[in-house]
Amino acid sequence: MTVSAEVQITDLAINDHACLTFGEPEELLDLTAAFVRDGLAGGLRVVWLCEEPQGALAELNRRGIAVQSATASGRMDVVASQEGLLSGQVFTVDHAMGWLSSQMELTAHEGYSGLRVALDMGWALRPVHGVEQLPAFEEQIATILSDSSVSVLCQYDRERFDPVTLASVSPFHTRAVAAATYHDDPLLRICRQYAPPGIRVAGQIDRAAEDALALALSEAIRTEGPVTINMAELSFIDLSCTRTIIDVARSLAPARTVVLRCSPAIAPRFVLLGAQGIPGISLVTAHER
Repeated sequence: MTVSAEVQITDLAINDHACLTFGEPEELLDLTAAFVRDGLAGGLRVVWLCEEPQGALAELNRRGIAVQSATASGRMDVVASQEGLLSGQVFTVDHAMGWLSSQMELTAHEGYSGLRVALDMGWALRPVHGVEQLPAFEEQIATILSDSSVSVLCQYDRERFDPVTLASVSPFHTRAVAAATYHDDPLLRICRQYAPPGIRVAGQIDRAAEDALALALSEAIRTEGPVTINMAELSFIDLSCTRTIIDVARSLAPARTVVLRCSPAIAPRFVLLGAQGIPGISLVTAHER
């Protein structure tokens, strides 16, 4: 059975105030890319406040977002925390809400039908003065969005934020978002990938998780267009699961492109079983872009 969040990232609508909890950077980047992609496709202006804007732009580009044209036209901005919510190493609700209000005003002035804002809250893990105002900030966001054409995605690393902080901000969000997950234990995670569409497998996988893998693959291939099987963070895969992936990929190719994105540790196994010789299948190692 699929283990799902309350809603998927692709279900978010206008004036949602959503809380995204993630466990690893790849999950954050994937879900944010889908949030950005769908906002741009809907004619909205999109802003992502994050820790490393240049790295974020590169990752969006790798996931199929037309970064150059979107930023050049002003439809998308990727902004550092220090330039948005913070004033130096100081956080105040008034300053942060002033920044958000200015983004809303700019969006309306430029004639966009709405705004999507992604807020990576990683800055709150640093020694920032005033960080105790974070719950009050989330409450203010909820208030300002209630009658607007703006949606905000607040992003919290569930491995780094303590449970008390997460519990303090949770009540102010209308939606809880996480990746749809098919298997999750200390050794293996299989979840849906949203941008580009497909699945992501991380850790170590063998025959014991083959049913979960098959379910994830069966749901992935129901979508239209290319399918990506992201195994960049997979350190081991047995022959049985390798064959399962190749068989599913072969069943789609060459009518649809299947990208097998592998870590260097497992790429040779797919080469051994002939994945490179199957029309429509692209085998890419994790360091390739």
